[in-house]
Parts: sequence; structure tokens; C-alpha cells
Amino acid sequence: MAKSRQRTYVARTGMVDQAWFHVDATDKILGRLATKIATVLMGKHKPTYTPHVDTGDYVVVTNAQKVRLTGNKAQTMIYPRYSYYPGGYTEVPYARVMERHPDRILREAVRRMLPKNALGRHMLMKLKVYAADTHPHTAQEPAALAC
Repeated sequence: MAKSRQRTYVARTGMVDQAWFHVDATDKILGRLATKIATVLMGKHKPTYTPHVDTGDYVVVTNAQKVRLTGNKAQTMIYPRYSYYPGGYTEVPYARVMERHPDRILREAVRRMLPKNALGRHMLMKLKVYAADTHPHTAQEPAALAC
């Protein structure tokens, strides 16, 4: 009698179908939205997830300036910066970053949830964040992502 063997599926680079998703960040909580986006970028929402292969999908986020924080974080959160010169360390408050570059708030939150290696940097390139409600990716027909 022949034995059947169970095989583990391992995704290969280039063999993964990558879809496009759209998220409207209006009145969404920053951390909860960032975890959902990071999960989709890594591909952990798929049964074919493989840790060393980029199995994730593309995510387009609009209305990033309308994301909200809970509690007292809007007054106390700071973003550290370092220019790599002596004495070049500065701390930028949340309000100033939101005023000048509202897309960076969400991008930084997602970046910190991705792997800290070359694969994580590649995953972050699949995140497209826009402060307004329009985006140039309509040709890809992104599906709505439930958040």
C-alpha cells in the first residue's frame, strides 16, 4: 500500500499573486489601522504566507490626514530625528509632522511593525499613502480593505 506524504507549501519569489487594496483612513485609529496594513503588506492574511518571501499585497491609503489618535497622544507623541552630525538629534512633535507631512505619520507606524531587514524595506515600498482623497492607482482597481 502506497503512503501519501503531506507536503508543506513554500512560496517562491515571482510565483505570488499580489492584489491591490484601498483603505480610507478617515476617523480610523492610527495603531489599529497600521497593524491591519502591516499584516496585508507581509502577507499574513493569506494561507500561503512564507516568512522569507514577499507574499504580501499592495495597499493604497487615502485621507491620511484624517487619522486620529486616542487619549493624550496628540499632545505627547514625538518623532525623533537624527541628522548623523554631532548634536544633530531633534525631536519633532506630532502636531508639526501632521501639519507638514501627514502621510509620514501612518508610514512610520507601519514601518515599525514590519521586519527590520531588506525584505521589510521592500514590503514598505508597496504602501502608497496620500493625505487627500484621490490617488493615481485607479488603473490597478484596488479592492476595499475592511478595517
